[in-house]
Amino acid sequence: MKVIAFASDHAGYALKQELVGFLTTLGEYKALDLGPDSEASVDYPDYGTKAAEALRSGRAQAAVVICGSGIGISIAANRHPGIRAALCMNSTMARLAREHNDANVLALGARLIGLETAKDCLRAFLSTSFAEGRHRGRVEKLG
Repeated sequence: MKVIAFASDHAGYALKQELVGFLTTLGEYKALDLGPDSEASVDYPDYGTKAAEALRSGRAQAAVVICGSGIGISIAANRHPGIRAALCMNSTMARLAREHNDANVLALGARLIGLETAKDCLRAFLSTSFAEGRHRGRVEKLG
């Protein structure tokens, strides 16, 4: 079973909770909820780091990070070696992030997309494989 880490700030908390529940309907995945546990104010860099650490340690095979815009938490996650967080606004972006960029973190902006779009993004992200080929060398240049 593939473990997917979820982390957010307070603005992304409600969407995170919805997506953790939705993940269980996809069957072959287990959610690792890294917090927070409420909508009380927290700092998104702390949770972007938690997601990155879960991937780097092998506790999770992919991650979803969520803040109000998705920008701050994706920047926080991307500061860690080997992390490729992609901020996605639709399922096409999520598919291409995996297919072309071998993204291992899906970043979402809770104030910018709705629940159904977020579910579509998660579904596309998890069901798409890295295309390899001409993309491999480009991804390797990312470090």
